[in-house]
Amino acid sequence: MKVHYINILLFAFPLNILVNSHKKKPSTRLLCECDLYLPNYDSDQEMTDVMENFSKQTQQRFHEYDDRMKEKRKQCKEQCDKECQKIILKDKLEKELMDKFATLQTDIQSEAIPTCVCEKSLADKMEKECLKCTQNLGGIVAPSSGVLAGIAEGALYAWKPGALDAAIKAAIAKGADKILAVANAAGLKAGKELVIESLKELHVDYFWTEMSNTILEMSHYNEVANLTAVISNAKYEACKVASTDIYETMCEPFEKGFGITDELGNYTSLAKTAGTNEAIAKTLNEILAEAEGVAEAKVADVTAAETAIIKEAQEKAIDAASTQLYSAIGYSILAILIIILIMVIIYLILRYRRKKKMKKKLQYIKLLKE
Repeated sequence: MKVHYINILLFAFPLNILVNSHKKKPSTRLLCECDLYLPNYDSDQEMTDVMENFSKQTQQRFHEYDDRMKEKRKQCKEQCDKECQKIILKDKLEKELMDKFATLQTDIQSEAIPTCVCEKSLADKMEKECLKCTQNLGGIVAPSSGVLAGIAEGALYAWKPGALDAAIKAAIAKGADKILAVANAAGLKAGKELVIESLKELHVDYFWTEMSNTILEMSHYNEVANLTAVISNAKYEACKVASTDIYETMCEPFEKGFGITDELGNYTSLAKTAGTNEAIAKTLNEILAEAEGVAEAKVADVTAAETAIIKEAQEKAIDAASTQLYSAIGYSILAILIIILIMVIIYLILRYRRKKKMKKKLQYIKLLKE
């Protein structure tokens, strides 16, 4: 407790007096009447989420129910409209028929005409339907058979080139590896043969007797470029012990052919500066370049030949298949023509019977009128 005392000098002295009461104050909870109806879970987040979820689900179900009801109402309305249209159309047709029957005027009494004339039998109905069917076949199917034959033949002619191209492409793709292997083998053989012939013209086989077999056993003719030292050593060993005649007929042409010496027998600039092996290597490279061109030409020729063989085989196969198709088309057209002929005969017979029956009917009606 804080008490202020004011003395005559107008100074306030706070006096804190703590009073301890020995009487215990009862703690009571008062409940107002308005608090009875207040919800006690407004501050509960989980309960709020449950209520919101329930509200959303309820609204969604109401919307779905409304959509279903709208769809059902729409279907019912469409069904009712269709039924109404059918009823209106039926009434309209009945009215038109009644009007037409009312406008008919005839002097012939219904009792005087036999029932066999008025009522159509099953045979008459079948005859009428057969006449219609035969007329349609005679007027439509007969002319269209030729058109269909032309269309089928044109389609076959259009199919044949496309099928041939597709078959050739497929066969070439299937045998591409085989064609490539055969062409490469032929190209290698042609290149090796050219190298051997070129070296023989330079008299290398005289100095190196196993030249041809060695080159043929190589995996590729380009390996001849590695034989510079072998050729040079073989020539040197043979020419150093050769006689004058052999030297003039074999060794000198060898040196001139490989560019070691000129026409006068003097060493060339390449042989002087780089040596005889470089001159021999240069000549070998020139021979290999020529062999490369020959090998490529041989590969192209063999590839073209193999492709031509495949094309010829596929053309024969397509021709055989198209011949069978031509036969099938011919048989189909013949069957159609036979069917048309039978239908025309039936049409003529039914037409004759109908004319005869109509003639009797007209005569009978004429007698009744008289």
